[in-house]
Amino acid sequence: MRHKKGNRNLSKPTDQRIALLRSLSLALITNEKIKTTDVRAKEAQKYVERIVTLAKSGTLHSRRQALKLLPNKDAIKKVFDTFSKKYETRNGGYTRLIKVGIRKGDASPMSLLEFV
Repeated sequence: MRHKKGNRNLSKPTDQRIALLRSLSLALITNEKIKTTDVRAKEAQKYVERIVTLAKSGTLHSRRQALKLLPNKDAIKKVFDTFSKKYETRNGGYTRLIKVGIRKGDASPMSLLEFV
């Protein structure tokens, strides 16, 4: 059964949610660490781990699938060239989530998302 397997909606419509996940994952791939809220970090973590798993196979088909998830050729090139070699022996768990406290303005729980 597939109960409760959906994504969190992050209080956004679908197009804004996809844009948010793409921008968070692009920032994570380029900077290798980002600081954001807990819920957004957890969703971005799932999104990036899927892209890195696609990169490990290294085929043209998986590259095109990754480009569908994150339409930025430079970022996908970096994932396929560096991260796929770095994590070739690891079965998942390419990122870590560190809780860093609460945000001063609205008391949102904040997290640091980084590659292992």
